[in-house]
Amino acid sequence: MVLKIGYATEHEQYSPTKLLDFTVLAEQYGFEAIWTSDHFHPWAHKGASGGFSWVWMAAAAERTKKVEVGTAVIAPTLRYNPAIVAQAFATLAVMYPNRIFIGLGTGEAMNEIPVGCEWPPFRERCERLEEAIKVMKLLWTKEFVNFKGKYYNLKKANLYTRPNKPIPIYVAASGPRSAEIAGKYADGFLTYSGLLRPRHLKEVLYPAIERGAKATGRDPKSIENALEIAVSYDEDFDKAVASCRFWAACLLPFTSKYPIYDPREIEAHGNMVDEKLLAERWLIATNPDEGIKKTEEYIKLGFTNIHYLSSSPDEEKFLK
Repeated sequence: MVLKIGYATEHEQYSPTKLLDFTVLAEQYGFEAIWTSDHFHPWAHKGASGGFSWVWMAAAAERTKKVEVGTAVIAPTLRYNPAIVAQAFATLAVMYPNRIFIGLGTGEAMNEIPVGCEWPPFRERCERLEEAIKVMKLLWTKEFVNFKGKYYNLKKANLYTRPNKPIPIYVAASGPRSAEIAGKYADGFLTYSGLLRPRHLKEVLYPAIERGAKATGRDPKSIENALEIAVSYDEDFDKAVASCRFWAACLLPFTSKYPIYDPREIEAHGNMVDEKLLAERWLIATNPDEGIKKTEEYIKLGFTNIHYLSSSPDEEKFLK
């Protein structure tokens, strides 16, 4: 597979209009894809933002010419009905052919609990995700669909605006259950550099993807390996480290595992992460060669679709 380089637009950190400006620059500088977050609540309270990804994606695709645009990631399971997610992305795919993809995940409490949803255990969230993907694929390819699942039902449901071909799906995973779902149904598997361990990748995640693929008669090699690299770039190392403080809570797995949903509380937990851990888990680059070298290490691990979540002091300088 040919290497693809993308850029992450994070609605938690920047206003939608600023993200549009970054997106236009990213395309000008040669990025091939735009991955955008889908959050109701952000990972921190101070200086946070909260744009809605679906609305923003249409504006981003309209403001650009050829970059692909999609989510990293959306949970089509609780606050969103998967049939409505299928409709929304079908519309985007018709308006912007061959440019729309969707990244899916099991969700986070910060996005579901505030709008009145329960926060089920991980097993149920995985079951919901798997069933939601089935619903979406059926609606994109079939007419007047009947479906009776454990969590979702369709009664002669028909999308009158359907994409000409199925929309590429990426499933985010840091553990074997989600990775197996990626193997069963997705075009790509997505994970995050801040929590990535090479041994875990090789001994747990890749085998789970292979199991899932074989269970549905698919070729594991056809599944793209995608990675989100968390990076902060500045010639001043300490300044670059300080600039990614906003995302510190992402390094604490329990913030997505347990029902913690108040950004003020999430930020307080993040404040307990010291600078040393931030510098270890984030790619802190003081020159472009450092970023290239680290990216090459990830390519050797098997990733062919890489995008950068940047929290640099000067975002335009990073993009350039």
